Amino acid sequence: MTDDDIPSVLSAVGSRLRALRRERGATLAELSEATGISLSTLSRLESGQRKPTLELLLPLAKAHGVQLDELVGVPPTGDPRIHPRPFTRRGQTYVPLTRYLGGLHAYKLILPAPEAAGTRPEQRTHEGYEWLYILSGRLWLALGERDLVLAAGEAAEFDTRVPHGFGNAGTRPVEFLSLFGPQGERMHVRARPADS
Repeated sequence: MTDDDIPSVLSAVGSRLRALRRERGATLAELSEATGISLSTLSRLESGQRKPTLELLLPLAKAHGVQLDELVGVPPTGDPRIHPRPFTRRGQTYVPLTRYLGGLHAYKLILPAPEAAGTRPEQRTHEGYEWLYILSGRLWLALGERDLVLAAGEAAEFDTRVPHGFGNAGTRPVEFLSLFGPQGERMHVRARPADS
């Protein structure tokens, strides 16, 4: 990176921060609580009205479970290895399988075994499209008014503007892959119908 690249790299940080926060389904208030950074500062950072500093970016990288270079968009070093840093949100462990913001994202998610009979998973909505593949265990997918239980080897895809939530439908942890991104970046793999 040259000195001429620095202004453009810094100007792109705000949109990267906003995209990452929205991907995680977090609000500015939740991020403020997790980082100790004021709501107004976070808002100005995301809109590009505040210059990003190391003092601000370090707690944000930690809160999102990403490396600092992912926030700033530093060009890759040529090392192809990915060093995923798991993070936990709402009791679910996420293991990032992709390295950069923007485009399609891949995660391995792990939901612990429920301590008691579960209540219906809390549902959320956001822009995009999601594809799931169950690695082990049984996943409870609350999708709109429907409740589906997916077992190892099954897949599902859905528009994330439909209210959706995940829960553990078994007695041991459930592990699944989640791919999601903007509309149009769909993986067309369908879950096996329940009656077949």
